[in-house]
Amino acid sequence: MSDYDVIILGGGPGGYIAAERLGHAGRKVLLVEANSLGGTCVNVGCIPTKALLNAAKTYEHAKHGAQLGVHTSDITVDWSEMQAWKDKTVTTLVKGVGSTEKKAGVTVVYGYGTFDGPGKVTVDWTTHTGDHVILATGSVPVMPPIPGAAESAKVVDSTGMLAVDSIPKRLAVIGGGVIGLEFASLFSMLGSEVTVVEMLPEIVPFMDDELAPMLRKGLSDVTFKLSCKVTAIDDGTVKYTTADGADEAVEADVVLMAVGRRPLVQGWGAENTGLEFSGKGVVVDDRMRTNLPNVWAIGDVTGRSLLAHAAYRMGEIASANILDPEAHRRGEVMRWNTVPWAVYSNPEAAGVGLTEAQARARGGNVQTVKVPGAMSGRFVAEVGVRAQGAAKMVYDGDSGQVLGIHVVGPYASEMVWGACVALETELTISDLRQVVFPHPTVSELIREAAWAAKA
Repeated sequence: MSDYDVIILGGGPGGYIAAERLGHAGRKVLLVEANSLGGTCVNVGCIPTKALLNAAKTYEHAKHGAQLGVHTSDITVDWSEMQAWKDKTVTTLVKGVGSTEKKAGVTVVYGYGTFDGPGKVTVDWTTHTGDHVILATGSVPVMPPIPGAAESAKVVDSTGMLAVDSIPKRLAVIGGGVIGLEFASLFSMLGSEVTVVEMLPEIVPFMDDELAPMLRKGLSDVTFKLSCKVTAIDDGTVKYTTADGADEAVEADVVLMAVGRRPLVQGWGAENTGLEFSGKGVVVDDRMRTNLPNVWAIGDVTGRSLLAHAAYRMGEIASANILDPEAHRRGEVMRWNTVPWAVYSNPEAAGVGLTEAQARARGGNVQTVKVPGAMSGRFVAEVGVRAQGAAKMVYDGDSGQVLGIHVVGPYASEMVWGACVALETELTISDLRQVVFPHPTVSELIREAAWAAKA
């Protein structure tokens, strides 16, 4: 007889939500965590960056309040106090996760766990057995083998960037994806001279081709070097080659390596168990099952979607299918096409579903509509008519079904859930026109887009 019904290896978003769901369902659950509950997201990812970004946005708003009739003086930033606020936020949420697991009856064990095959996990030389094992080992920052990067004390990853002693006068960011842009936005608002070096011709490669440039222009205090390949780092000097072959360089006090994250698939025993891997991560089906019996994988380790909210949903799906083998018949499967993304910079950007390019590659009667942010009264009242912002909708011209919704502007991350519902329920343009949006809100841009569509 097994010690537990379910053993979960990893206490990040996917792991702790799965443990909570299973615990409340009466299952005996062991949650194994090597460091702190909450994983990368709560401790050194989503939450601390948002705490610092909000502080930076508060400073930015104060500096530019005069155009709104709010006059301030002697506005300063205390980095140590901002760090204290960040740390307090993280501590509060880590404690909250622990309290939630306790209420659900989950047993939490701290230590480095290894997966020994179906039904077996060892933590610090103690082997535990379970009817099911959920693998939720997460991901780690990618550190490409750029000459000089490993030797430079000025090169940090995202975790190190959160812990810098002071606001750098000059910051070089290698990588124009979500992580790079959020840090670039954060420190540019705090006064750093920020340069982003991106190998691709545009930032955030999964964004719609029309909106990515708009987000970049909105980050007006950041210098972007696009289509540039970093060739070496010499202390704080980042050397790169431009698209036309010219050799250039940028000097920085801190260099952030933000070229992405990779699934953590090694070091916890999976190599010796017959677990199937792809080039991305652990292979799973839409129920989060691996190729091994009663072994599941969720979150970043799958390589399917390295986002905390995707991990939440994967954890819920794995839990539902463990509790009920027929759960997939009532829709408890992972629908990858409705996982949203968000960039919490200033301005924000968010989206879900197909971009125009993706839809056209798939074929069919693809139609699009884009409306400017100035069509929202709240947008104009809060950020002005000339601010960067828009909503774009991609839809099927024959059926009217919405295929994708993408937004740049304030509150984009807060309104994208409604776009997710539209895709989950396969709403049409006609359906969206019947939805009553609160006024005045920036979310009305989605309504405006629906009425501007030719459907």
